[in-house]
Amino acid sequence: MAGRIHDGFVPGRHPIDAYGNGGFRFAEMSHKGSILALPAGISKWEIDDAKALNEAAFAPVFAQAGEIEILLIGTGRNIVPLPEPLVWRLRDPGMRIDVMQTGAAARTFNILLAENRRVAAALIAVA
Repeated sequence: MAGRIHDGFVPGRHPIDAYGNGGFRFAEMSHKGSILALPAGISKWEIDDAKALNEAAFAPVFAQAGEIEILLIGTGRNIVPLPEPLVWRLRDPGMRIDVMQTGAAARTFNILLAENRRVAAALIAVA
């Protein structure tokens, strides 16, 4: 994957064109590492393991929660349940959350994005 997210952020809503090899391809560029695909744009996400998922990791999501109906959380190759307090904190602003493997989350994100749904994704990169 050649390109990178410029300054850690690409504005706009973009489908995920590819995932794997430790990163993602979208908006005619690629990025090594995890990403947040939020209503304002796609940004790098400094999370590389589902065990690091906590309230602080989702601060950018909370900042845009009013614009998000569905939050997809890709936890890597395996589905890793979130701690119950974190689940309730994410649901508190009114978001529906779905936790799944990163590949499934990226595919589901693309479908919901194409339907013009208010979807966001927090995706942990997989090798």
